[in-house]
Amino acid sequence: MLTAEQIVDSHFPSVPAFSSDGKWVAYQVSTITKSVPEIWLAAVDGSEKPRKLAEGSSPQWSADALYFLRDGRVCSGDEELFAWRSEITGFLPLHDRIVFIAEDETPAPAVWVWSESLRPARLRSFDPRTGEIGTLIEDHVVDVARRPDDGALAIVTWPTPEPDPGGLEPRLSVLDLETGERHDLGQVAFEAASPVWWRDEDGWHIAYLGTPELVGGRAVFDVSVETGEHRNLTEESTCPVKLAQVDSGPPLVLVADGLDTALHRLGSGEVSFWRGQADAVASNGEIVVTVLSTAYRPRDVHCGPVGGALTRVSDTAPEFAGISWGSQERLSYKASDGLALDGLLVLPPGKTRADGPFSLVTRIHGGPYDRHADGFMLGWFPSAQWLALAGHAVFLPNPRGGQGHGHEFAASVAGRVGLEEWSDIETGIDLLIAEGVADPERLGIVGGSHGGYMTAWAVGQTRRFKAALMVAGICDWSMLAATGELGPLVESAHSGSIGWEGTGPHRHDQLSPISFASKVETPVLIVHGAEDTNVPLSQAEFFHRALRHFGVEHDLVVYPGEGHSFRGREHQLDLLRRTREWFARLL
Repeated sequence: MLTAEQIVDSHFPSVPAFSSDGKWVAYQVSTITKSVPEIWLAAVDGSEKPRKLAEGSSPQWSADALYFLRDGRVCSGDEELFAWRSEITGFLPLHDRIVFIAEDETPAPAVWVWSESLRPARLRSFDPRTGEIGTLIEDHVVDVARRPDDGALAIVTWPTPEPDPGGLEPRLSVLDLETGERHDLGQVAFEAASPVWWRDEDGWHIAYLGTPELVGGRAVFDVSVETGEHRNLTEESTCPVKLAQVDSGPPLVLVADGLDTALHRLGSGEVSFWRGQADAVASNGEIVVTVLSTAYRPRDVHCGPVGGALTRVSDTAPEFAGISWGSQERLSYKASDGLALDGLLVLPPGKTRADGPFSLVTRIHGGPYDRHADGFMLGWFPSAQWLALAGHAVFLPNPRGGQGHGHEFAASVAGRVGLEEWSDIETGIDLLIAEGVADPERLGIVGGSHGGYMTAWAVGQTRRFKAALMVAGICDWSMLAATGELGPLVESAHSGSIGWEGTGPHRHDQLSPISFASKVETPVLIVHGAEDTNVPLSQAEFFHRALRHFGVEHDLVVYPGEGHSFRGREHQLDLLRRTREWFARLL
């Protein structure tokens, strides 16, 4: 019998790092609720049993040693090299120094004044020979990558630590480590991240991930260090997820491909295809390391030749091996306008479609630029397997706006959230009812973040649902533009307007669930973190007050100290149990 404790206490790997000799992969093993992760080591060929090396996070290899972070310190083996009294958000070991990204060590001011309280994370350098620490870049640094010869760094900076406008105006520059000179390569795409170096006939290039428009899929951009030319190298049908710098030649690109994952070489197309969801990658160009989950197996580290079969080299959640999971089925269907869509259906353990109709819970992903891939559907957020083991069928749709089907598919929700997107979801529900899988009198819906928005939107558009769960959801776009950390330009790109344009009625009012609160009859469980800065608590409170005004059955659950993602163990346990009780009673 699966318990909530098993879910929140389970271990999962991330941040694989490939040794310079190609024989070892170091990776981070975490639990969602444990503050200090662990560093593990596995043989790339699977010849040795993985072993724990130390407590720590963010493993990084140099030519001859493994480094990691622990309690604000950079460590190697049993040695603590140096400490810093604010969070280190990134670091790189070089042949003669360690560079790292961190705010100043001075404490945050007791009185917050916007014009005085911005705290940039600067690029700094530690010299192991002298123990001295100096500042290399005063700007707010969000990412850094070393050139393979250790002669230069590629640096992504923001003009301010604030996501708005800092994240909207990132810049790329190159720092020559021998001369100390910095060469500005200009402004780069929105959400620029994950820079990697590569070289061709005309010299060094820096590739990075960025978003061409405020709404839509990510792309791989390339900048020539020699000429300063900027190019978008991504096909319209491709959704890149991660970049991996290799020893020579173009970088490798991890790509979301429908319900699965592919590996491309930049400029050359697909070299590997993996069934399931991979969300991390490292490589030397010949061997690739990734973290992969499949329908009935949780995330683990896999290694293999580029273009060849993968071998699993870790086993981070053996406690799940004896559990009978609900069957997971891949879905393919057409939207009302003929657009090809996909998704997943998870049935209760031991059941088939012939045992239906079942109570059906539709679980909507966040983003909207996210997806349900054919991976392991278990986690602290009410997941498909957690609900299926309680006897429900679970529908996981991938409506337009999401990842895995190219830029046009993702960008189609700009200024139109909740419209065709909702129709895509409802079409899938109707199909499952028509096929005898779902009982039309026992329908539920759940989502978090943008999925929480879609849940609030759904109950204002139809009375067909008997229970809804809205987690960290949006009910009013104008209030989110005013208070959310991403700022008005990003949020209005989804909702169609800001509120200060001077004309009305505003588009965002027409796409805000609060505008349809008078039509809601579905019981709604509203859950939110008290310290959420992405979607502030006021969104939950506003929806709660509206439902209370109209006499709709609902409850409001607020978890103290939690942000957009809940980290407290007791809060995660409470959400899992409360979710089961809510749907069990109403469905």
